[in-house]
Amino acid sequence: MRIAGGTLSRQPWREIPAVFAEVLRPRIEEIAAEMLAEIRREVGVYQRPVGSAMGRDLSAAVHRAMRQFVELVENPDSPQGHHELYFQHLGRLEFLSGRTADGIQAAYRVGARVACRHYVRLARDAALPAEAEPSVTEAVLTHVDAMSAQAVRGYADARARSAGQTERTRRALAARLLEQSPDPRGEPLAALAELAEWRLPGTLACLVMRRAGGGGHVLAAGLDEDILSLPRGGELLFLVPDPQGGGRLDRLRAAAGAHPAALGPTVPLDDAWLSAYCARIALRHRRSLTAPRGELLVVDDHLLDVQLLSGAPIGRLMADRITEGLRGLPPGKAARLAETLQALLLSWGRTAPEVADALGVHPQTARSRLRQLDDLFGDRLADPRFRTGALMALRTRALTEDGGA
Repeated sequence: MRIAGGTLSRQPWREIPAVFAEVLRPRIEEIAAEMLAEIRREVGVYQRPVGSAMGRDLSAAVHRAMRQFVELVENPDSPQGHHELYFQHLGRLEFLSGRTADGIQAAYRVGARVACRHYVRLARDAALPAEAEPSVTEAVLTHVDAMSAQAVRGYADARARSAGQTERTRRALAARLLEQSPDPRGEPLAALAELAEWRLPGTLACLVMRRAGGGGHVLAAGLDEDILSLPRGGELLFLVPDPQGGGRLDRLRAAAGAHPAALGPTVPLDDAWLSAYCARIALRHRRSLTAPRGELLVVDDHLLDVQLLSGAPIGRLMADRITEGLRGLPPGKAARLAETLQALLLSWGRTAPEVADALGVHPQTARSRLRQLDDLFGDRLADPRFRTGALMALRTRALTEDGGA
């Protein structure tokens, strides 16, 4: 067989006397009927009634193939582009009908067997030279290979086009999910999900990765198929349904590897933007969160600190005002009292032994510092609002100072 890039080699037909076309043309209907019967009997996907859409398409394809063969016998140099487009179209139909390319290839093989049997017999009946018979067989096989190649090409093109359209729709769906206030006139979420072939989950989380160094491509290659991806600026965002279930978190960690990435908290669909927001903050302040270097940062493990970091400028302002009374003290003493204030706020019973244990100092030292704090803050130390605000402010300042934010 001689095939060049899925197109027909003209050589086998040059060795068949052109008169064979006149012998074969009147027998097209008879031979086509047998081919169709054999294909329906042997190839399961084509076992449909003759009058069905599939039956009509199959009949048209068989007749087209036989007419093309006659044309090639009659004139090996005749243009064949229109036939090639037709068989590519058949391949696209197979994909769009939800079938694999195996069925049409099996049909071609069955058709080739029937054609060889009839064509060789007709060549003998027409008293063609004996050397023409091998050429007839070679021509049939070459023709079938070429038709099959064109069908597979059409099938692959349709699959690639469909995959591209689905991917575009999935990105549009990811962008829609990440909108904080979606346009009410936009595509309904359920309809967009159906077009994207994506089942809407009850909850999801957003994983954010920096795109530098190609890490996003590495991560995307290792993700489950139901995870949506969206490139945005210098980031890649991934919407992950049920991130804690079925070992998915372990697979995310493995896929992310050492690339900078953070997995936001699990939220309802309407709060997908919030999961992405938290993941971005965590990624920006990774050093402050003391997350293991080279591992996926899971925001659920640091949610309180992420909340504080989201309002870090206000937190620092609050801390400055709360510790304003310490500014006139020597820096070392001011720092020790600020540390003692935080330990006091974190303690349950607000006793000197608790504070001493937290700071690793002698209880008497703790009592001395507590008296100084009492002189500075007075009744505010018993005010729940002051205590809450002071604790948050001091923690925020510690986070931003440690992380250099």
